[in-house]
Amino acid sequence: MKTDLAVVLISGGMDSCVAAAMANEHYRLACLHVNYGQRTEDRELLAFHELAEFYQAEKRLVVSIEHLKVIGGSALTDTGIPVPVAGSSQSAIRNPRSAIPATYVPFRNAHLLAIAVSWAEVIGATRIYIGAVEEDSSGYPDCREVFYQAFNKVIETGTRPETRTEVITPLIHMNKAAIVRKGAALGAPFHLTWSCYQNSERACGRCESCALRLKGFSGAGIKDPIPYD
Repeated sequence: MKTDLAVVLISGGMDSCVAAAMANEHYRLACLHVNYGQRTEDRELLAFHELAEFYQAEKRLVVSIEHLKVIGGSALTDTGIPVPVAGSSQSAIRNPRSAIPATYVPFRNAHLLAIAVSWAEVIGATRIYIGAVEEDSSGYPDCREVFYQAFNKVIETGTRPETRTEVITPLIHMNKAAIVRKGAALGAPFHLTWSCYQNSERACGRCESCALRLKGFSGAGIKDPIPYD
């Protein structure tokens, strides 16, 4: 019987879906989604609700932090910055150590985790799951393991003494193919997820997120169930 509660950050993408599937093995779920003015905000929100319903989450919270769109500086929040095509000079997929791509939203994950920690304190959640990936990602600095290690120190320092909340990053050292295989083994509903940075009807198949997703499904030998242009 599951006794402890875990907050699961669900963007609506395949990584957060698999993180939710892994959390669901051991914890009751409180699902959290954050809108930050991203291009595909409405589509991601739909995916979140469908995933929360699929996993029968006990609690559900949607928060808006539109100031990230006002701040800008990312192709995901500023329509004046084009979403780079995978493999272009603006993309970091070819060499994740070479550059930080235009799709990086400055310090976004710190905002998401801060909200998750506040909610976890109130509802008594002992874990916060986030589907961050370091090994096979676009090179975002707030997707590195060291970032989450540091954030757990922040939680320990900045919350009530009786708070026992820890950020868990179960995918941090998995590549996309391994994530797909893990999700498939757990029966994760990939058909409900959305990863495209640019489109909301049919995934573009060209942006960094689509390219990584397609690479993962191909590497796992599994067909991606969402529609592509």
